[in-house]
Amino acid sequence: MSCNTCSTGKDGQPKGCKNNGTCGTDSCNKLTVFDWLANMTLPNGQEPFNWVEVRFKNGRKHYYKNTENLTLSIGDIVATQGEYGHDIGMVTLTGELVRVQMKRKKVSETDPEFFKIYRKASQKDIDIWSDARDLEEPMKVKARQFAIDLKLHMKISDIEYQGDASKATFYYTAEERVDFRELIKLFAKEFKTRIEMKQVGFRQEASRLGGIGSCGRELCCSTWLTDFRSVSTSAARYQQLSLNPLKLAGQCGKLKCCLNYELDTYLDALKDFPKTEIKLYTEKGTAVCQKTDIFKGHMWYAYEGEWMNWHLITTAQANEIIALNKEKKKPASLEEYAVELIKDTKSEYENVVGQDSLTRFDSPKHNKKRKSNNRKGNKPPNKAKATNKDAHAKDGNKPDANKPRNKPNPRKESVNKDANTNIKAGADKPNKPNKRRKPQGKKNDSNDAK
Repeated sequence: MSCNTCSTGKDGQPKGCKNNGTCGTDSCNKLTVFDWLANMTLPNGQEPFNWVEVRFKNGRKHYYKNTENLTLSIGDIVATQGEYGHDIGMVTLTGELVRVQMKRKKVSETDPEFFKIYRKASQKDIDIWSDARDLEEPMKVKARQFAIDLKLHMKISDIEYQGDASKATFYYTAEERVDFRELIKLFAKEFKTRIEMKQVGFRQEASRLGGIGSCGRELCCSTWLTDFRSVSTSAARYQQLSLNPLKLAGQCGKLKCCLNYELDTYLDALKDFPKTEIKLYTEKGTAVCQKTDIFKGHMWYAYEGEWMNWHLITTAQANEIIALNKEKKKPASLEEYAVELIKDTKSEYENVVGQDSLTRFDSPKHNKKRKSNNRKGNKPPNKAKATNKDAHAKDGNKPDANKPRNKPNPRKESVNKDANTNIKAGADKPNKPNKRRKPQGKKNDSNDAK
C-alpha cells in the first residue's frame, strides 16, 4: 500500500517520496500497521478511542493519550510528553486498532503515569528537531573513538536526540557488563547535553539499523517482526539444513528468525516417519537409514557392508518392516519393498509468449540438410567444373587415369630433400663431445703421460 508519489516515474526511474516519509498510507515507515478500520464508522453512542500510537527514530513506538482531543491522522507530527522536556514524533496509528496493539504489547489504558500529547508540532519544533538529527552522525563517530581510547569492550550502534535537543540516548551492544562512568563524563564534557546510555541486544540492534538479508529482502525484524523468539539448531536439523554457522546466522550474528517459519510444517510431515536410528532387520541383512525425503515420504536404506547400494522405500513400508521386527519376524529382503523412481525426462513447456511452434531460434529443414552434407564432406557440385568435363567429353579427350590428380608441391619436396640429405650426412659423422661437459678419462690420460 503506497501512495501515488512513490510510484515509478519516466523511463522507469523512481519518483521518490514527495511526502518525505509521512504519506497517508504510512508505507514509507518501518513496522507499519495497516488501518483496515479507517473507512468504517463507529456505532451510535461510541466515542473514538483517545490513545494514539507515535513512532520515533528507527521504529521506536510509544502510546500516548490524546487528552486535548486533537483531530489527528496518520502522518501528523506531534509534540509528546517526555521524562525531561518534550519529544517530537509522527502519528502512525489511530482509532480502535490502537486498543488492539496496546493489548498485544501489554500496555494498560488505566495507567496513572501515562504520557500525553501536547500539541501538533509547530515549524519551530520541527526545525529544532531536524537540527538535532543532523548532529547524530558526527556524534557517533566521536563517541566510538572515545570508547576505543578507554579500551571499553562495547559498540555504540546508534544515537537518538530528543525532539527538544535536551537529551541524547546512546544505544550500545556489549557481551559483558561495561563500566562506562568515565565515558559519560567525556560525553557530557564534549557534547554538553544530558546523556543516557541504553544497552540493547544484537537482534534489537539489527532491527533498529535495518538492512538487506541473504534472501534479498529487507530484514524481517526491521519491517514487520516485533517479537524475537528463541531459535535453536534443532530447527535446522529438522529441516535437513547444513549446520554451517555462516549460512544459518543473520546480520545480528544469531540464528536467523526465518528458521522458525516452516518448522511446524516439517514437524507435521515428520510424524509419519520412523526414527532414523531404528535399523531394519531382514533375512538378507541389517539395513541402516541413509537419507530421507520428507515431503515425498521416501527413505533410503543400505545393508551393513554394502554402503554403496541404497534401496528406496516409502515410510509406510518402513513402518511395516519395523512392526514385523517387533513381532520377531524378518522379511526376505528390502528388494521386495524397493521402489523404482521413474524419472520423467520429458520437459513440457507452455507457449507463454504466444509464438508459433517455429521460433526464431529453430533452423529450417533445408539448413539442417546442408549442415549434414557439409559434415560428411559432400560439397555441392561446381558448375564451372561440370562445364569443363562436358567440353572434354565432346572433344573426345578423356582424362588420363595414370596421371595423379594432386599436383606435387615443389616447396614440400625441396624441404623433404634437404631434411633427408642432412640426416644422411649426419649419420656418417662421429658424435661430437659437448664442450660444456668434460670428457671422461681425461685424468687417466694425464697420469699415463706422466
